[in-house]
Amino acid sequence: MEYRPAESTDNAGYATLSWQGDHSGWLRLLDQTLLPTEYCEIDCRTVKEVWEAIRRLSVRGAPAIGVAAAYGVVIGLQSAADGSRAEFNLRLREVTDYLASSRPTAVNLFWALERMENVANQSADADASEMLARLLEEARRIESEDREMCAAIGRHGAELLGDNQGVLTHCNAGALATAGDGTALSVIFAAAAQGKQLQVYADETRPLLQGARLTSWELCQRDIPVTVICDSMAGWVMREKRIDAVITGADRIAANGDVANKIGTYSVALLAKAHGLPFYVAAPSSTFDLALATGDEIPIEQRDASEITQLGAQQTTPEHVDVYNPAFDVTPAEYVTAIITERGVIQPVTTENVHNHLGTEAISS
Repeated sequence: MEYRPAESTDNAGYATLSWQGDHSGWLRLLDQTLLPTEYCEIDCRTVKEVWEAIRRLSVRGAPAIGVAAAYGVVIGLQSAADGSRAEFNLRLREVTDYLASSRPTAVNLFWALERMENVANQSADADASEMLARLLEEARRIESEDREMCAAIGRHGAELLGDNQGVLTHCNAGALATAGDGTALSVIFAAAAQGKQLQVYADETRPLLQGARLTSWELCQRDIPVTVICDSMAGWVMREKRIDAVITGADRIAANGDVANKIGTYSVALLAKAHGLPFYVAAPSSTFDLALATGDEIPIEQRDASEITQLGAQQTTPEHVDVYNPAFDVTPAEYVTAIITERGVIQPVTTENVHNHLGTEAISS
């Protein structure tokens, strides 16, 4: 895996991910584990390097993971482009199964891999070389669609925010988590573009500090006022009436509207409910998993204990202490005021409204 200094830290000049070259090219990622103090890109030229980048959170956020995985499929199949179609199909299954094992909760990962497989299944007559080119086209399409969905989410969600409001967000659901302007942050960016003055409060988001490191960095790039707070301060900041609305992203949404998002989101939703504040979730329609009736069925990723027991090189707990480190939690639909997608706003959040919003075709696909 090749590291390279990025050329610009200006928002107009950085990209969370980009494909370099033609079907024999590679995936370039902004390494989010180094932000905000270091600004480096990594070039992934093997499927293993893409898997590792997803697993260690160099690329993160459900939509961005999906796009990266789609390009990872192309990388993984480059070695099979000169073989038979049967060998190509076998390699495709190996690659998609491998990439699917990188992170279990973000449904966009599986959605993107399924789209890549469907393209191959629908092009049975194409030879291996032509098939590789078609898969690159599909990966580019997934990236482009994500960018368009982010913009639409921003337009719909901006109408829910008023001028001179305080907005709390948890984790990072901005351009760093997508191919576009983000989900939750796209709403904030769109509202700011309308001339609304917002004060954003970003939970630090323990244990990996995505809010402190990434969300605050993105908002600073856009000159939007942001204040970082510890996760445990959210309730008090609400009680002080500094917060008028909460908005987060999502990694998977069940058919009834239960939302899986970064650990700590459930606590924020409960606090918002207690203080009479709207709790909004912004996510593309691809984040819904209609095969799961409720959030009880969403798999929750368990991550390494070192994320909690160490802060950089500093040990923060006694040696050999037990650690529980789920990466996500599930917020029941009853605590979600509305879900904002590229198609509009789901409110109230019920199974019926989710299905009506997504439509019959989306449900059966």
